[in-house]
Amino acid sequence: MQAYWLSRNIAALALVFSLAACADFDDPGPVATHASGAYPRIDSSGPRQQCVPYARNRSGIGIWGDAWTWWAKAAGRFERSHQPATGAVMVMIGYGGDDHGHVAVVRRVLNGREIVVDHANWLNHGEVSLDNPVMDVSDDNDWSEVRVWYTPGHHYGGRVYRVAGFILRSGPEERVASR
Repeated sequence: MQAYWLSRNIAALALVFSLAACADFDDPGPVATHASGAYPRIDSSGPRQQCVPYARNRSGIGIWGDAWTWWAKAAGRFERSHQPATGAVMVMIGYGGDDHGHVAVVRRVLNGREIVVDHANWLNHGEVSLDNPVMDVSDDNDWSEVRVWYTPGHHYGGRVYRVAGFILRSGPEERVASR
């Protein structure tokens, strides 16, 4: 009996290890955990909000217009970067068509591949998502593609979103206004 049990478990382990070799470790897929230091939650207690006015008010970056236009509108007015920074606005573009986008405010950088953002209307109900993890899944670790934490399901979403970049609070416009 013991020999049968041992051979059965060894066969099961061999199958597990052989299947693990087929896994694609470059693509994390929907990941069930995020780095420590993020506490995602949804606030639906206030009035319904859209991402643009929320990001503008939360960040102090005075850009108006649809989210997908923010990257171009920031040129020459605010410093732009392809690396996240606390207080910057992440501009996501091109999902659901070229004239769709989303903006979120970086709350903090957790590590080289994860940040935490605050943003409104991500789940399309006017809610505010706070301390929401975002993972860089770009091949070059350049923050050009991300996955966003899906708070109701407690995992990173399976969809990849393109990022134009990060608009920083400091720039020519802010320096002129602070004089």
